[in-house]
Amino acid sequence: MRKTFKLTHPKIKVPRLVEAIKFEVKKYLKRERRKNLPPNADFWDFDCRYGVDEASSEVIHVSAINRSISQAESEQLESFYLEILAKPGHRNKRPREEQVNAEDSTIEDEE
Repeated sequence: MRKTFKLTHPKIKVPRLVEAIKFEVKKYLKRERRKNLPPNADFWDFDCRYGVDEASSEVIHVSAINRSISQAESEQLESFYLEILAKPGHRNKRPREEQVNAEDSTIEDEE
């Protein structure tokens, strides 16, 4: 998905447009995640870019998409560019030392 979203409309108010955009993005992500994975892939990963326009867009994480859309609303932008491209992802096992340290820290946090 490569799209420039407009936050101006003669009849629809900005908060409703923002909700509609967030819903469209969420629907796109769900649709892409339902597709069959290629062999040797563990999950669908996404390359995301956000900016005022395509030329000034910067790489963001999938979890920051809603935050970026809300930021565009708060800055009262007329439009913004959002690019989401699906790619197969591969999980990496953490080294044994990191696993032990992570388990120790969770036990300490519970106490």
